[in-house]
Amino acid sequence: MIIEIRMAGFINKGAELMLYAALTKMKEKYPDATYVMQPTDKDGPQPFHKLTSAGFYPKAAFKKFRIQWGDTLRVIPKKLRDRYGIVLDREVDIVIDAAGFAYSDQWGHYASADLAESVLRWKKNGTKVVMLPQALGPFTSPEIISSIKTIAENVGLVFPREKISYRYLVDIAGQRQNIIKRPDFTNLLAGVIPDDFDAINNKFCIVPNYRMVDMTNEKDSVAYLPFLIKCAKRLLEKDAKPFILVHEGNKDLELAKQLSTAVGNIPIVCENDALKIKGILGCCTGTIGSRFHGLVSALSQGVPSLATGWSHKYQMLFDDYGFPEGLVDVKISDAEIIKRIDLILDSESRNQIVETITENSRLLKDESRLMWDAVFKYLDK
Repeated sequence: MIIEIRMAGFINKGAELMLYAALTKMKEKYPDATYVMQPTDKDGPQPFHKLTSAGFYPKAAFKKFRIQWGDTLRVIPKKLRDRYGIVLDREVDIVIDAAGFAYSDQWGHYASADLAESVLRWKKNGTKVVMLPQALGPFTSPEIISSIKTIAENVGLVFPREKISYRYLVDIAGQRQNIIKRPDFTNLLAGVIPDDFDAINNKFCIVPNYRMVDMTNEKDSVAYLPFLIKCAKRLLEKDAKPFILVHEGNKDLELAKQLSTAVGNIPIVCENDALKIKGILGCCTGTIGSRFHGLVSALSQGVPSLATGWSHKYQMLFDDYGFPEGLVDVKISDAEIIKRIDLILDSESRNQIVETITENSRLLKDESRLMWDAVFKYLDK
């Protein structure tokens, strides 16, 4: 059996968490399968050296002019392809899509069109396709709407991550048995606390996200860094021992440096291992974040969090954990910033929040297990 995991990767740490979460569960069920990914160039999300070091075989795939050129390698004898670990698209038995958030007007038409063309090709090949829990929509472009309808009608299972994504999808594809709402599936993945992490002096984590600058309106973009600075100053006043965690990328790091400098050089922690990032977040007293999977990592481990967000997935996440007050507008008043932070730090309100998100975390993990049960039931038919 050959299984492909697509649209996850190693640069975006949320994508890396989804990759590990999917790979862990699939290997538990199918330990003898061959796992493949489509390589990208060295600066892309799936560089050859990283996917091979993680145990993946490369899938021969290269798309140009809407033609999949990878299959031209079928002229190479299979014995020779096997020698170099090259797998053709037509040889894949199962495709697991772990995009997270790619099929939406906000990301343009390419990803949706590419998947729509692919699912039709895979259906002819007898390849089973599952889209793991992810945010979807909105869809207003006629081209994207057409692609999404094709996808929903031809994949085995698709799991919108929350009710808004579910509604966006069924408004186009209608109520279908293969469309099932399930939460983010990285909640079942355990984190790892790094040996060198100073948990005594780094207690309250701030996770910046450059997407709050380049994916928001002008007012929110300009207000984002000042908002983080005000939060950090309040945390210092409360002796909460704040630090900054760089969840991914140089642009997040640049934001972290600006924030740290503005409030007296609070520590910046850079960690490349997604599981260690989750481990760090799990041992904090609280977080203020804008990276979606950083927030999932915290909330799923019972850590109270405040968030700013740039899509519907953030509000839905906090609704799922029973703490909608945790989502804040970057333009709120200084007094409101103090109120929200103190809500997490003051013992009475904090204990109630922890109890609420812990109970909801338990329920959401149960839903994730049901999701995997449905996946394996479909794949084993």
